[in-house]
Amino acid sequence: MAKNFPTPARSRAALQASARSNVEPFLAMDVLAAANIKESAGDSVLHMEVGQPGAPAPRRVVEAATAALARGRIGYTEALGLPSLRERIARHYGDAYGVAVPAERVVVTTGSSGGFILSFLAMFDPGDRVAISAPGYPAYRNVLKALGVEPVEIETSAATGWALTGEAIRRAHADRPLTGVLAMSPANPSGTMMSREALADLGRVCGELGLWFVSDEIYHGLTYERPADTALAFDSDAVVINSFSKYYCMTGWRVGWMVVPEALVRPIERLAQSLFISVPFLSQVAAEAAFSATEELEAVKAGYARNREILLAELPRIGLPDFLPVDGAFYVYADVGRYTNDSLAFCRRILDETGVAVTPGLDFDQARGNRYMRLSFAGSEETCIEAARRLGAFLKA
Repeated sequence: MAKNFPTPARSRAALQASARSNVEPFLAMDVLAAANIKESAGDSVLHMEVGQPGAPAPRRVVEAATAALARGRIGYTEALGLPSLRERIARHYGDAYGVAVPAERVVVTTGSSGGFILSFLAMFDPGDRVAISAPGYPAYRNVLKALGVEPVEIETSAATGWALTGEAIRRAHADRPLTGVLAMSPANPSGTMMSREALADLGRVCGELGLWFVSDEIYHGLTYERPADTALAFDSDAVVINSFSKYYCMTGWRVGWMVVPEALVRPIERLAQSLFISVPFLSQVAAEAAFSATEELEAVKAGYARNREILLAELPRIGLPDFLPVDGAFYVYADVGRYTNDSLAFCRRILDETGVAVTPGLDFDQARGNRYMRLSFAGSEETCIEAARRLGAFLKA
């Protein structure tokens, strides 16, 4: 006989999602979903919307994961990550930057996204205010809001290399106190890179004002004129976030890392134990092998450099001459203001009419992004050439 369950005191129809979940959509992912629907219907789609390497993970990465899988049991690891991987990441800072980093301060995370969640929870309380740049990566704003932290968007300009400055932070802090500052170099969506002096000044000002300084270095390794500097070279208390997703071509493996001050290690470990338990074992084994795949990864980067040159030459020719310097990463952030004041509708038309998937600037800058769009050149050379051809025909129509 069927059991009759009691009627709940409150109608389920009255239940609603939490206020903290009311964040803006990540438009790049919405464009990807729309592009995939179009592609599944048999249409030709050129993917330039998501910052995802077109190349697969390096051979040594796959071999390491395969060997680990063949050995048998795949279990949890320590919440802070495999000791061998933490030691290898620490050694990377000496090799790449000449900076000594104790392995004990390295935290392995589920991509940079896991790093943001853990670090924001460890550093900030509800009501705190954190400075970020506009344009900038939209997940900063959304994750901070979801945690009850106020993102303070500071407009940047070509005059400062589209980067936050120590002077801008001083002004914002004097207007209303900040708790932290988050900067990215090379930047998404612009591809611009802070000078060594600008990065050092930003860290110094944060130290003087008693602010947490977070440096997102996920695009390190992907620079075209000069190597990027780590904030740790100037500020040993900086929180650095990085990932194996971009340079190392491991987006779907969901593994990244942080370097944090000693005072944050145990708080982050406690949070990680409950929120994630651990980063997937196979991904950690594979990530350690990625450091031995430099030759293969540099070949992939050379492909990005060719794609960059194609777009830098073709975009002005087809009617898109205004874009920010592309020092690193694999993006062009182009001004489309001569064609539209609604980049969301404009990018939707481009996808519908040409099959080229690009991301509207509103994802990155709520005040001025209506006149920008971002193109990722992380795919193939053929994609960049054909995309320029299709976009050129669209803009002339």
